[in-house]
Amino acid sequence: MDKLYGLIFDVDGVIADTEAVNARTTIKVFADLLGLKGVVRKDFDAGLGRGAEEYVKAGAGAHGLKLTEEQIRKVTQLRQEYFLKVLSQEPLPAFPGVLELMDQAMQREDFRLAIATSGTLEKSRAVLEAAKVPYRKMVYINGDHVKNKKPDPELFLLAAERMDIAPVNCVVIEDAPNGVQAAKAAGAKCIAVTNSTNAENLSEADLVCDSLEQIKLDMIRELIDSH
Repeated sequence: MDKLYGLIFDVDGVIADTEAVNARTTIKVFADLLGLKGVVRKDFDAGLGRGAEEYVKAGAGAHGLKLTEEQIRKVTQLRQEYFLKVLSQEPLPAFPGVLELMDQAMQREDFRLAIATSGTLEKSRAVLEAAKVPYRKMVYINGDHVKNKKPDPELFLLAAERMDIAPVNCVVIEDAPNGVQAAKAAGAKCIAVTNSTNAENLSEADLVCDSLEQIKLDMIRELIDSH
């Protein structure tokens, strides 16, 4: 059998510009629930890609606020409600190049695809459907499937296992430093796209690009075969 290649997509900040909505809805929850004002998108950077709880903790921590477990639970729950409401009212198109790259890979016999996100099933599925991603034809791992969030590699190791491809033969597409670290810890190659942060913060990735329009399947094969 010919060699198989795995292509693993993160969701938030890779497939669509959800990070803007994540920040907006969390800022609103902080104001509505905690009376915390003056929070900005950059305050959440330390929590990017690490799941809702760590994201919320990062934003609060930037303002010297340590939340109780109950507060974290309430904030994350309301944040998801706000997020889903925004998605039902506003379009959320896929970033340029995303659907094209997926479509090309799905037409090839030597590629398998997976979605792997720290987000919950409900939240990530809403994003995938809004962006018109054919996720039902792929392996789909979300935060409900794993115990450890990024930078732990569990998410990507599980995606590789479900595709039945060794992590060393996979490329993970990420947008956050924690995700890049998780991909590398899993033993996979990583392509980072500068949708959510600058290239300097993604320097641990094997390849950094400004858009997935720049990425071709042959480049992914070469990256994997170069190990």
